[in-house]
Amino acid sequence: MEKFFKLSENNTTIKTEITAGITTFMTMAYILIVNPSTLSATGMDSKALFTATALSAIIATLVMALYANYPFALAPGMGLNAYFAYTVVLKMGYSWQVALTAVFLEGIIFIILTFLNVREAIINCIPLNIKHAVSVGIGLFIAFIGLVNSGIVKTGMSYVGDGKLDGIIVKLGDITSKSPLLALIGLVVIGILLARNVKGALLIGIIITTIIGIPMGVTQIPEGMKIISLPPSLSPIMFKFDFSSIFTLDMLVVLFTFLFVDMFDTVGTLVGVASKADMLDKEGKLPKAKQALFADAIGTTVGAILGTSTVTTYVESASGVAEGGRTGLTSLTTAGMFAIALLFSPLFTMVPSAATAPALILVGLFMMSPIKKINLEDFTEAIPAFLTIIMMPLTYSIADGIVFGIISYILLKLLTGKGKQVSPIMYVLGILFILKFIIPS
Repeated sequence: MEKFFKLSENNTTIKTEITAGITTFMTMAYILIVNPSTLSATGMDSKALFTATALSAIIATLVMALYANYPFALAPGMGLNAYFAYTVVLKMGYSWQVALTAVFLEGIIFIILTFLNVREAIINCIPLNIKHAVSVGIGLFIAFIGLVNSGIVKTGMSYVGDGKLDGIIVKLGDITSKSPLLALIGLVVIGILLARNVKGALLIGIIITTIIGIPMGVTQIPEGMKIISLPPSLSPIMFKFDFSSIFTLDMLVVLFTFLFVDMFDTVGTLVGVASKADMLDKEGKLPKAKQALFADAIGTTVGAILGTSTVTTYVESASGVAEGGRTGLTSLTTAGMFAIALLFSPLFTMVPSAATAPALILVGLFMMSPIKKINLEDFTEAIPAFLTIIMMPLTYSIADGIVFGIISYILLKLLTGKGKQVSPIMYVLGILFILKFIIPS
């Protein structure tokens, strides 16, 4: 392990890497519940989706671990699964088989773009200040997810009568109710462990919070104490492609949206978490970016074959990095945990979102540190960085944060006579981003 993962070179140990990998899994294990729930709205078999979700996460994360040697985990992406189910199938009227076909084509295109170094070139062209801003923005985004998942914060506007709209977009939830209260308790528990420099504070905190949730009625004990079961069959959703509608304008829009969101969510996550872990080189480039990008390309392709939506790199990988994870041994451990989850699904689904939310909130704090590296004196650098940071949580999208950051960077540099500081690839990205707003999704 020392030789393969280069542990000493990365100032880490086997114990640290395994703890980090388990922590990453615990903060993203919710996808094993949420993804089947989301995609089953299309008529897909929810039990088969559980198996497909776990297997696609295992395969993609193994590629990341063994080929790229990075501590990043992958699984079917949130947001993309909702787009798959509620827009492509339920709104546009396509079958889930056609949607799976679009995801499969997306994966093939990503493999080709990665092989041709197109995606790596995109990562390398992003200015260093924006890369640091991506890390900070992801931190706020992760913290926001944790606050919303736990119920501490409520989102959404609602009608209150006479056509009037409740104008409070984000507000405090009922923190005296069970789930938010448990999350607040977990926040204190993990905070104490961190303050005392306890190794594995996030993981230990998740476990303690889950146990506290049992008498509170938030943590649900498996029925009949059954904790082991064989994974459900994939047969209802595996290899279920339909190529009959791929040459339509609607399908082109669907494919473009899948490509766009996945590409920049993955780029944003890789850059942001790598910045936090000090993995970027002196020029702000991510070594072995090509290998890392192959992981989600292969994961998406295989995931579509298995029967699930687009696979992407998870922002929750930051929780493992915060625990000290620096090599592929972290992601190998996470993949191993997903494999175990296939057999122990009732046990892993016991962990409520209120127990993982405190970890996500505090990971948001850890992700803030690169803000000290951002040049706030030059407004052509500071404004794009700020927009990148603030738009991620407010739009609930890493990709949209990057869009606002890059477009504002290009415009400010051009209009202040500093256009030569913008690389040609950045100009191309700017045009594509503008088209993204013009083309309806």
